[in-house]
Amino acid sequence: MEAFTSCQAAISHCLDNRYFAIAHLHQEESIMNMHIHDCYEIYYSVSGGKQFLIDNRFYDINPGDLFIINQFESHCLTQINNMVHERIIISIHPDFLKEISTPRTDLNHCFTERDHAFNHRISLNKEQQHRFLYFIGKIATSNEFGRDIIERVAFMEMMVMLNSLFINNHSLEVADSNFQYNQQVQDILSYINLHITEDITVEQLAEQFYLSTSYICRIFKATTGTTINKYINARRITIAKSLLAMDLGVSEVCEKCGFNDYSNFLKAFTKAVGISPKKYAQYSAS
Repeated sequence: MEAFTSCQAAISHCLDNRYFAIAHLHQEESIMNMHIHDCYEIYYSVSGGKQFLIDNRFYDINPGDLFIINQFESHCLTQINNMVHERIIISIHPDFLKEISTPRTDLNHCFTERDHAFNHRISLNKEQQHRFLYFIGKIATSNEFGRDIIERVAFMEMMVMLNSLFINNHSLEVADSNFQYNQQVQDILSYINLHITEDITVEQLAEQFYLSTSYICRIFKATTGTTINKYINARRITIAKSLLAMDLGVSEVCEKCGFNDYSNFLKAFTKAVGISPKKYAQYSAS
């Protein structure tokens, strides 16, 4: 398998082939808006960065940090502090992991286990980094006879390793202990997620936290890299995707994820996901 030089190309390959794909990226990365993929994502940082926002959790990014993100978790990189931000991103179709799992070994575990104690981040030590990169190299460079089998076996071994590390990592603290981000923004994020199904406005948030609207918008954007409204929208679409995958009707999902207007929900969902809620529900069920 040849590594892609575009994350979007890797995602498209993954979804089109119901398989997995690797992107090895070096170019400068600008701050992204919150986004969601229809595939699993493993994000491995080679050079380090500064901060990752996944749903409502902040993580500092150091060289050797690996993040495990499922298809329902909105995320964005913020405050990238390297001119060159080298990272390896693996996009994985959920159905492919189900296909290669066994009754005794569920390779989806690290993507589906989401209780209060879990951590998106696994900080790999030097030995674990070398082993992870060995698997990546085995997958990306194999061109000998039987390369399809070698590719699949190396991927399976890598996923066994990552799931084992995830299970061992399960009891560690979720949040970074140094809290380098603005504590006010953490409180705002917690409030938004607690009231995500209700009507939330910037003015209401400013009043709730005794701040001016200009100040609350400024500190939120400076800390997260996105606006309050875009964050709320991304979180609601994350919830909508999860509910649609549970076979709930589109109208019911619209109400449960906090969109007050059905037409706005259709537009926002289609723009973020690329297909309508109805088609997404059909796709999830297939």
